[in-house]
Amino acid sequence: MTNQTSSCLKQNSQKIIEMWEVRVRAEIAASKHQSSLVLRDSLPHYLNHLADDLSNQSERTTSQIIITRLQSIQVSIEHGQERAGYADYSLPQLMFEYSILRQIIFQILEAEAPLAARERDIIISSLEQAVSDAATQFSQTLQDIQELFMVTLTHDLRGPLNVIKMGAQLTLPQFKAGDRHRDIVAKMLVAADRLNSMIQNLLDASRLRAGYSLTVEFEECNLNSLVKDIVEDLALAYGDRFVICSDADVWISCSPKEVRRVIENLATNAVKYGASATPITFVIQQTETNVSFTIHNEGQPIDSSAQSILFQQFRRSTFTDDQTGWGLGLFLVKNIVEAHHGTITVSSEAGKGTSFIVELPRHSQAQNSQAQGAG
Repeated sequence: MTNQTSSCLKQNSQKIIEMWEVRVRAEIAASKHQSSLVLRDSLPHYLNHLADDLSNQSERTTSQIIITRLQSIQVSIEHGQERAGYADYSLPQLMFEYSILRQIIFQILEAEAPLAARERDIIISSLEQAVSDAATQFSQTLQDIQELFMVTLTHDLRGPLNVIKMGAQLTLPQFKAGDRHRDIVAKMLVAADRLNSMIQNLLDASRLRAGYSLTVEFEECNLNSLVKDIVEDLALAYGDRFVICSDADVWISCSPKEVRRVIENLATNAVKYGASATPITFVIQQTETNVSFTIHNEGQPIDSSAQSILFQQFRRSTFTDDQTGWGLGLFLVKNIVEAHHGTITVSSEAGKGTSFIVELPRHSQAQNSQAQGAG
């Protein structure tokens, strides 16, 4: 391969840059709001690297070739990282920038005669690698930004929420049992806990989407006592409609905090979506190896087609659209149960109500998870 194409690319580098910037400004709306195009700033380096790739490879050492490719990768990484920082820039727009660059490079280099097949392959391969590197970095940077946003948001929300909760806790003892004001303050406390749970759900969902797993710390827990505590809290807001069915104390190795989230979420859903003024039943059972608890409510059944999306994030069945929430509860419930090496299933039929059944290992698998540093 001769150096003619390489020389042509170097000689027309500035022209390519100018043509590229004009087209990007005209064809990509998001670029109009940016005072600087990072690829415009680093494009001379990329074109110089491409020219080196097009030159006679035998005249360059292996080390020189590797350094050139690493420098090209760095240009693409910087491009993807910078673009992810703009709220109005999308991945398709970033990729389109490279498409425009490819069109202009071929337009300039083939102005007089077609390129050789190998030269075209080198250019196409280089640009495809650049797009891949930039897109990967764009996605990673976007995930990092979203994670930082969620952490900051949840931190900022919890400050005033804790003040509200503390005030309600200090106010509650001032009213006697049966006082209407006491009931209102008690409901405020439940609402504050619900808001705190929603904030945690949002943060956990964000981390799961970013590829992280939930942190689960195991300890011995009396499941009966845990459920009784939860029911007492729920009764403050929803009345005495909760029934616990369990023959004896049931002990399990689990994360009490996370299992509480599972039970509270399922119980709250039973209240929201079940028939009003009907019992909500907790059934706790155990075998030598497993523990199961079922939360059952009466009322309209969940359509079979809707059951398949219940555990997906931001999804609800059609008859629940008027209810509030992120649509993250059951998604997180499923992830918590799976972090305990357990399973969750749903059974819902007309005339029989709806049951969510959670089954968890009593000891071995949970303890193995702890030993492996689950989460």
